[in-house]
Amino acid sequence: MAPRTARSLRYEYELYLEQEIENYKESIPRAAILAIGDEAAARLASEPQFVLTELLLLEEVDRIIFRRLRLPTYNTWRRKRLKLHAELRRPEHWGLSANDVVVRTIGNASEIAAGNHVLLAGEPAQRSVLFLAANGCDVTALQPEVDTLRRVMEAAQEAGLAERVHPVATELGQWIPDGPLHAVVCSHAALSNLPAHERARVIALLQCATLDGGVHLVETIAAGSRAIEELRATYRGWEISVERTPENAQVFLARKEQPSASSVSH
Repeated sequence: MAPRTARSLRYEYELYLEQEIENYKESIPRAAILAIGDEAAARLASEPQFVLTELLLLEEVDRIIFRRLRLPTYNTWRRKRLKLHAELRRPEHWGLSANDVVVRTIGNASEIAAGNHVLLAGEPAQRSVLFLAANGCDVTALQPEVDTLRRVMEAAQEAGLAERVHPVATELGQWIPDGPLHAVVCSHAALSNLPAHERARVIALLQCATLDGGVHLVETIAAGSRAIEELRATYRGWEISVERTPENAQVFLARKEQPSASSVSH
């Protein structure tokens, strides 16, 4: 996945105005639109100018609608937007806590910086997808159930995060990374549903695509499951830890080790 250039707040504001004005135009009858056009033409006719162009007329129509809707100025909108951004970045907003593994290892990690690519596969909690997107990650949500993806995207759209959430309706075994990954969050069910040889192939593929220092989380593994030992063997050479959730399940965490300066020099 190619890195995305962050949109400026000014650009987002212009998009917001355009959407609000277009929504208003679509909500009123044609006669009302024509009346606004007549009002705009009359305003422009009273001002000194060389020629009345269609572009000038359209711009004046938009200005009239802007005033009629009492849309906020850029500075007012910007203050509200920054306040909303700060709220969306809080894990508590999404029902998470600062102690949750996904928050500590990905959401608050300086190396998982804004714009980096995170894969959430299987049945990732909607709140994790949106939390990571709100913190600047480009999130690929991999899920075979179209209805589940639709709900995630509706929530992302409502929060203004749709540009950072990329739904893919397919099984984990059928997905191929199209760029480097900085983190992978996968449900245990998504892996356990695969045959052993296919599971090994998929994990190896994700490991190769993950940058040095990147992390893999396998969530909600039942206590006492043999899956932990299998994962330990599969992630040999990675920094591994296993944590318990409040529900007495287990989360497997593996971090891809970065080569030391001495090994790089040789």
